[in-house]
Amino acid sequence: MAKNKTAYVCNECGQDFPRWQGQCSACMEWNTITEVRLGAVTPSRGGRFSGYAGAGASEVKTLDQIDLNELPRIPSSFKEFDRVLGGGIVPGSAILIGGHPGAGKSTLLLQTLCQLAEVMPALYVTGEESLQQVAMRAHRLGLPTSKLKMLSETSVETLCDIALKEQPKLMVVDSIQVMHMADVQSSPGSVAQVRESASFLTRFAKQHGIAVIMVGHVTKDGSLAGPKVLEHCIDCSVMFEGDSDSRYRTLRSHKNRFGAINELGVFAMTERGLKEVANPSAIFLSRGEEASSGSLVMVVWEGTRPLLVELQVLVDNSALSNPRRVAVGMDANRLAMLLAVMHRHGGLQMSDQDVFVNVVGGVKVSETSADLTLLLAMVSSFRGEVLARDLVVFGEVGLSGEIRPVPNGQERLIEAAKHGFRRAIVPRANVPKKPPEGMEIIGVGKLTEALAAL
Repeated sequence: MAKNKTAYVCNECGQDFPRWQGQCSACMEWNTITEVRLGAVTPSRGGRFSGYAGAGASEVKTLDQIDLNELPRIPSSFKEFDRVLGGGIVPGSAILIGGHPGAGKSTLLLQTLCQLAEVMPALYVTGEESLQQVAMRAHRLGLPTSKLKMLSETSVETLCDIALKEQPKLMVVDSIQVMHMADVQSSPGSVAQVRESASFLTRFAKQHGIAVIMVGHVTKDGSLAGPKVLEHCIDCSVMFEGDSDSRYRTLRSHKNRFGAINELGVFAMTERGLKEVANPSAIFLSRGEEASSGSLVMVVWEGTRPLLVELQVLVDNSALSNPRRVAVGMDANRLAMLLAVMHRHGGLQMSDQDVFVNVVGGVKVSETSADLTLLLAMVSSFRGEVLARDLVVFGEVGLSGEIRPVPNGQERLIEAAKHGFRRAIVPRANVPKKPPEGMEIIGVGKLTEALAAL
């Protein structure tokens, strides 16, 4: 008789341990290891875990024997959604969409499936809402409802059996945290249930060529709930983000086996559902009528396209012994480093000043091309000087005060010229041989040269 097995799994990285310990030796996080009771499984040779994703017998092939015919992608009816996915939905792929409650994950998927159901079989599986609730939302949004097939089920085995009979091209599972498997003894939402359910659905998608989109919940810190192995077993992981006080939502890819990562799609939440925003730079550039000091526009690169974003900085006298350094939308450690570079190579002392940085529109900037923009905006606020509204700046700043080039410099300048910017301060290596018509480009190699160009 098979015995119940117990494992200890880290909730952050998914590492397994034979016994409990306070710190995970893989990711070095504390108090993240939890006990997981596995189902009574009788060991057998082969089984559902053999072959590629559990499909068929293993067979050795050479590279020239592998068929390279690319499967046609399924358009999602949203160009922004297709951009994030790398050009559309790949048949047989497993996609994970995460986001905070109320962000619009279910609305986006319901709109997508209602449109796709008109041209191909589609199945929407809900485990959190009743069929009546989903139907009410579809009627409120004015979506076509005659072709989409609905199923209310939380058992993974049952919904896969029904999907085999219906043979949909695309299936949505909302959400993976409420799904459960019979041979796993733990409760739905636990580490074991989430991991086994996601793995089973991924194998099912690849074996039968059905694209499966799973909805995932997030924790308080914004990461996907469940073990990190949940992100490892799927093909594409995207996050749907948006503040409750803003009508705009952003869809960003963190992992994609079929396209570029860090791709960004922008949507607007309306009474009729989500509407895609074709020109997101126009949203993030909605500046005030009067120019103010500390405000400057930068060009960041998101996935495969440039994006113009306004950066605001406020430098003020501090009444505290340790002045505050607050960065919203940027890395606070990089702000502290750039302040030191400004003091050493720019000759400006801000050790007695509070520095507040904000990226307008809720955009999170992670690339280094915002360094030069941040430094010049700090100088503008510190001196109280208003910069020209048609000025755009980008470039990386090194610790020795040099201005380093950034990738896709010419594409950034072309995007800025389309939005009416006529002056740019960029790294000297990013100055194109033929600048955009009507734009003055100033190339700088040192921080002192950038300060003199203001």
